[in-house]
Amino acid sequence: MCPVTNELSRVRSQSRDLGLVRSNQVPPQSASLSSLAYRALLFLFLLASGSSRAAAPDWALLDRTNLLDFVSNGQVKPVRSLNDWRTRRDSIRAAMQEVMGPLPGSEKHCALDVRIEEENDLGGYIRQFMTYAAEPGGRVPAYLLIPKAALTARRKIPAVLALHQTHALGQKVVVGLGNSTNDEYGVSLVKRGFVVLAPAYPLLANYQPDLKSLGYQSGTMKAIWNNIRGLDLLESLPYVRTNGFAAIGHSLGGHNSIYTAAFDDRIKVIVSSCGFDSFRDYKNGDIRGWTSVHYMPRLLQYPLTALPFDFYEVIGCLAPRPFLVNAPLGDSNFKWQSVDNVCGEARKVYDLYGAADRLKVEHPNCEHRFPPEIQKQAFELIEQTLR
Repeated sequence: MCPVTNELSRVRSQSRDLGLVRSNQVPPQSASLSSLAYRALLFLFLLASGSSRAAAPDWALLDRTNLLDFVSNGQVKPVRSLNDWRTRRDSIRAAMQEVMGPLPGSEKHCALDVRIEEENDLGGYIRQFMTYAAEPGGRVPAYLLIPKAALTARRKIPAVLALHQTHALGQKVVVGLGNSTNDEYGVSLVKRGFVVLAPAYPLLANYQPDLKSLGYQSGTMKAIWNNIRGLDLLESLPYVRTNGFAAIGHSLGGHNSIYTAAFDDRIKVIVSSCGFDSFRDYKNGDIRGWTSVHYMPRLLQYPLTALPFDFYEVIGCLAPRPFLVNAPLGDSNFKWQSVDNVCGEARKVYDLYGAADRLKVEHPNCEHRFPPEIQKQAFELIEQTLR
């Protein structure tokens, strides 16, 4: 057993002695840790990591499920204004980078150098397969769907970032090349008159970037950066409106959309299908599915009850933008009850903006799918927001 694992085992043992957790079980969502117990666990973990409370980052002083607290001058205080919330939001983004690795900056900017590898005329729209340079030495494969009307219209039209689920064919499923009708939301959107960009997710299908040599600590952050550069690409197109974009995705694409929107405010409306629940609730606390190399390996460095961030906070970062969640009753990946708990807390942030009605959760009676009736609702929300 490695030293980190030994240390975490000792911390968990101390936590059990304090009555914070029972055996190897995760506290159920309905009986989440009290603020005092939570901070005590964090204190033990920081001590084990060689840190002290005085040196603790803001996120370490805060409860993952209470979004209406923030840290000012080392003290936890209640959120009473939007400025207070923005301080908390900054700490959430910092905590996400603690796990995902740092969000790239100017050092990663370069010319997009778009190369169109293939083009197909599909009647009402054009489908292009292309690659673009997200950073020096890193090209991203993507499909671009362009309504023919966009090429002759006098006005610019809105655009959507359409992100794919975990699938052997990657981004092909979004643009109608994967024989997966529930994933073809890119096709539906281009037929509704939107320009659609569907980039590949790192380390899936035929897109295998060397994350280590490119300087990434997670596939999640690489995907976020690729998506941000994808928005730059959309902004560069002469027929695309640049005052706001949409992000939509199913499963992997569902949380990829959320993560990207948390860091890029150019995304004005978000749709997540079967994309999340609380880390504590995921697979009854077995978060190994989140810790593969194309996700966030560093999550395993923390006790489950002392993670730097959780989806409560990430969803809060989306406020006040319209956000539609598809959480089916039969989803075996993500628990719909946990989704309701997460969104119930995040809605308090939406309330601060007077926008509680912009966060909507739907529970269709199906399994891990993005059913047509919810897709239709999603497309209408995107149209209402961007047009």
